[in-house]
Amino acid sequence: MTDTMPLISARGISKHFAAIDVLRDVDLDLQRGEIHALLGENGAGKSTFAKILAGVHRPSRGTITMNGETVDILNPIVAQKLGITLIHQEPISFPDLSVAENLVLGRGDGGWFARVPWSQMTRDARELMDLLGVRIDVTKPMRGLSIADQQMVEIARALASDSRLIIMDEPTAPLTPKEVETLFGIARRLRDEGRTIIFISHRLEEVRALCDRVTIFRDGNKIATDTIGNLTDADIIRLMIGRPLKEFRHKARAEIGDIALKVEGLTLPGVFHDISFEVRKGEIVGLGGLVGAGRTDVARAIFGVAPATSGTVTVAGKRVSITEPAQAIDLGLAFVPEDRAAAGIFRTLSVEENISAAVPKQIAPTGFIRRAVEKALAQESVRKLSIKLASLRQPIGELSGGNQQKAILARWLLTNPSVLILDEPTRGIDIGVKAEFYDMIGDLAASGRAILLISSELPELLALCDRILVMSEGRLTADIARAEATQETIMSAAVPRTARAGVAA
Repeated sequence: MTDTMPLISARGISKHFAAIDVLRDVDLDLQRGEIHALLGENGAGKSTFAKILAGVHRPSRGTITMNGETVDILNPIVAQKLGITLIHQEPISFPDLSVAENLVLGRGDGGWFARVPWSQMTRDARELMDLLGVRIDVTKPMRGLSIADQQMVEIARALASDSRLIIMDEPTAPLTPKEVETLFGIARRLRDEGRTIIFISHRLEEVRALCDRVTIFRDGNKIATDTIGNLTDADIIRLMIGRPLKEFRHKARAEIGDIALKVEGLTLPGVFHDISFEVRKGEIVGLGGLVGAGRTDVARAIFGVAPATSGTVTVAGKRVSITEPAQAIDLGLAFVPEDRAAAGIFRTLSVEENISAAVPKQIAPTGFIRRAVEKALAQESVRKLSIKLASLRQPIGELSGGNQQKAILARWLLTNPSVLILDEPTRGIDIGVKAEFYDMIGDLAASGRAILLISSELPELLALCDRILVMSEGRLTADIARAEATQETIMSAAVPRTARAGVAA
């Protein structure tokens, strides 16, 4: 073994699911002490390649060597023993166990009758959280943590396992700018210690700020590997999607209609307070703010998932009381949630079952499912939204993130909603599919639907929205017209009052 020998060498890696080839003869070397980006559209094969290294999938053919020796990564346990850790795009945890317990899972070595060193486990967990600069009570259960905090626990778990290869699949999607900065600092330190990091992201500015080299996938093929400094953003996009990508701007509306949704004084103590706004037919209203500002909580309250304790909701001019999602659906509301894995899909069910889940009266009016109707509805949805899949009976968990998100949107469109609440609809979605989503959102508004769009991506809000509401610390702090909206005006309203005062001083 020499100093120049790669940590990992993959040769001829191919993978197929059913009749679909998702990877074709991929050759790739990963060097020690580098941060290596994997880029490509959803379904391009980058996450599949990463999951093969992590033991989640086995290659259909090809070989992998580690430190010059051939390895057979049978499963994630084998990968962990080899020093390979995958931080999933959608955090995976045991929700009823504490943060500290989740951090030590799989690392016990005391046998069947060993005692659990609870005090030491808690101290170690707190040290890891301190290292990440995150304030999380490690004695509390994972259930109830925000997506951002769950992601930070995943990162802490990788640090605790002393991995040689750490695979980060869209790790920054739910994080605040400060948390991203902390993560990047940790990643650079790990690289300097000689560890290797695979960084999968759709945010080119992050790749450029963090990564040493980049490999680009398209349609299951490795297209190029190069140092990041040798590629412009235009080069990367062209290699990823095979064509230049035009800038999207939300088309001007000829007419904004009547008020479709109005909330007044909506309050949930300790979460949000005195929220009042309206969304009109044909209007896209953005809801911005930092993670933890209360945006998702407001959406969940409107939809009846976690109702507010006071305030009113008016739909199509009629004051309503929504205490559960079924009532919201009957009133013409639809909600695409932020947490796709936990709240958006039924992972082991088929694509057609997932798409038809919100319209039981259409597919089973007498209590018995009419499979032909279910299939027809799903087929039409797949055609309209260009969902890529092997079969309608394929488990939805096997689809790429972008195609899962399309299927969730298809489910809600079958209910023919008048008001559509979209919570981070493009989180973890590649550039090409993101452009498709923007077109779809624009078309939905043009058809007369009222859209409330929650997004942490400022360019997305600026590109799509007619107005942008901003929340900070559970309160609305701004209502900005499209003509006056800039990244600076949004962030100024999003920063907590104490922080603004500190900056002013």
